[in-house]
Amino acid sequence: MAVRQDIHNSEIPALCRSCEARHRGVCGALTPEQLVELSRHTTKRKVEPGTVLVSDSDTIDSYANVLAGVVKLVKTLPDGRQQIVGLQFAPDFIGRPFKRESSITAEAATAVRVCAFPKTSLDRMIDQAPELGHRLHLQALDELDEARDWMLTLGRKTAAERVASFLHLIARHGDPEAESEGEISFDLPLTRADIADFLGLTIETVSRQLTKLRKDGLIAVENNRHVTVFGIDRLERRANI
Repeated sequence: MAVRQDIHNSEIPALCRSCEARHRGVCGALTPEQLVELSRHTTKRKVEPGTVLVSDSDTIDSYANVLAGVVKLVKTLPDGRQQIVGLQFAPDFIGRPFKRESSITAEAATAVRVCAFPKTSLDRMIDQAPELGHRLHLQALDELDEARDWMLTLGRKTAAERVASFLHLIARHGDPEAESEGEISFDLPLTRADIADFLGLTIETVSRQLTKLRKDGLIAVENNRHVTVFGIDRLERRANI
């Protein structure tokens, strides 16, 4: 059995030692030797908001870990209508192992940093490292659970609860260890139009609900994008979580 190495071990490639995906993402399942091998084919890059990382029906030839920023996942109907069906945060994995073509579009919602590597390299390691396949399986199950929770949000929650649920989602991904009564600040990763699309609401409804949360003292909004939540527990009650 491979001995789990300390993150400062000199055997681990320098670009992996402080990487978020190395600690909490799929790469945490790799041994130092496997990280060295993968790092030979790895490219870290920053992409601007609006950049498409992978398009629907594209041939999948690479995967990536999200290191920072937010990626929105979009499904498109044959007539061109689109729906935001999910968000990805660090250290989420972008890609669909064991499939030749993408069935979704992944687009940078904010400035995003990713660590990309060839599909062939990781597919080979999945065969060699059962723990890597297990980690990818767990992430897929987590995404399924999140999708089911979001189906409940969209199908049964009120407009007020949906907007509060969205803010809770962003707050928790920004600071998962935040104290229930402390302040949490973050920039909204989506425009009002995208938030409305994601929540199945109109832009006017989203704006009204944000204003109500502000007037009720649950949040503050600066420059239309920067949000401060005054107590995650209060937001959870408003979101009916």
